[in-house]
Amino acid sequence: MEQSRHHIEQSLKDCSDAAYLSCKLGGKVPGMFVYFNGLTDEERLNEIRHSMFSWEFSETEEWLETMEQEVTSFSCTRIETFQEMMSQLTLGNAVLFVDGSDGGYVFSLGDWRKRAIEDPVAESVIRGPREGFTETLDDNMSMIRRRIRTPSLKMKGIEIGEYTKTRIIIGYVEGLAAPELIAEIEHRLAAIEVDGILESGNIEEFIEDQPYSPFPQLISTERPDTVVAGLLEGRAVILTDNTPFVLIAPISIFSLLQSPEDYYQRFLISTFIRWLRYLFFLVALLVPSAYVALLTYHQEMIPSALLLSIAKSRESIPFPALVEAFIMETMFEALREAGVRLPKQVGAAVSIVGALVIGQAATSAGLVSSPMVMVVAITGIASFLLPHYSVGISIRLLRFPIMLLAGVLGLLGLLMGVIGIVIHLSGLRSFGVPYLSPLAPLMAGEWQDVVMRPPAWKPNRRPRFTRSGGSIRRTKGSKL
Repeated sequence: MEQSRHHIEQSLKDCSDAAYLSCKLGGKVPGMFVYFNGLTDEERLNEIRHSMFSWEFSETEEWLETMEQEVTSFSCTRIETFQEMMSQLTLGNAVLFVDGSDGGYVFSLGDWRKRAIEDPVAESVIRGPREGFTETLDDNMSMIRRRIRTPSLKMKGIEIGEYTKTRIIIGYVEGLAAPELIAEIEHRLAAIEVDGILESGNIEEFIEDQPYSPFPQLISTERPDTVVAGLLEGRAVILTDNTPFVLIAPISIFSLLQSPEDYYQRFLISTFIRWLRYLFFLVALLVPSAYVALLTYHQEMIPSALLLSIAKSRESIPFPALVEAFIMETMFEALREAGVRLPKQVGAAVSIVGALVIGQAATSAGLVSSPMVMVVAITGIASFLLPHYSVGISIRLLRFPIMLLAGVLGLLGLLMGVIGIVIHLSGLRSFGVPYLSPLAPLMAGEWQDVVMRPPAWKPNRRPRFTRSGGSIRRTKGSKL
């Protein structure tokens, strides 16, 4: 054992949190526990150590066999290699080495500090579950398992990262998820070669179909009910240790425009809110560009009374409408980002007061017109209606090149920008699923969860969550 201890101490040199605890099995056989301070339940470890001291061996020459039987009673597992030992130590487990025995014994005593389960801040709802994922992978798995109580729920584990050895879980419901989808996810994850994975966003960049697209091709969520809904639709989920955000694949554009609360409210209300969300999705993308195009090249399309009012407000403005829009949009995005990065106590106040003060000051100074301030404000409010931050920031990014096209070519440029986006979305895939399905390719019979939220009591329909818009086809034998 002295040789093993020397090898371990050399390997853990300069690791000040590594701890070594000597023990004697039956008061005769020397042993040593190795663990990391702060990751292991030391109180439970001391209890095990004291109980080992009182063991009694029937015959001295057979102490090893007796020791094997006693240690097994603690539900521990045996390891043979140094790599296995290091993997177990970093999980918070303690490893026991006994004089005269090859290998070691792992005791599951992980007890590190972790965040309590809280309401997900980024995806709050009025009606629905209030718990969100945490940074602890085991807790996240348990929240999913508690909602889907069937052995058909599979969770395959792998490790990614040469140094971090980050645990990754691929979750799916056998019989609902297509085997080809699971095989493709496993293949893409296995191809990742990187020093470390710190967050699920690192994985998302590696496995998405088109990494240069501004649109997200996976949903990231910290809500267990959203993950369970995806699993019941035949999707797969990817859980990453040390982050509360879980990835769902495959998706469509309509998945990103639907909120979990759509399925907790009455279907008429949910349908109306969904239509409102679709409308403001277009408002957030196109309204500033349309305003610039009309004001610059197509004044004849604006009603005379409104045109006179706009002209009066712009008579002292030194910039053209395009420059004016760029100034205000850039300033609004800067204020929004500042509000996110500042502490919660002052972030909201800075965003609101900053927008009011800067908008009023810019108008009074004659740098921007009042109608432009209103257009930018309406656009900002519209972007807040999008339930997923990832698609909202994509729209914020695309707004600038479309404004530029509209300022140079008018409505023709705006139309060219829209056509370009539609062409891009038509060719975009999420693990092979068309991004615009069921609209392109056209699947008229599967529109029911796109145009409206169908009621749970609809005939021939099992009451369950549906957010795929029919884009995820079930395997043979599965039920709708």
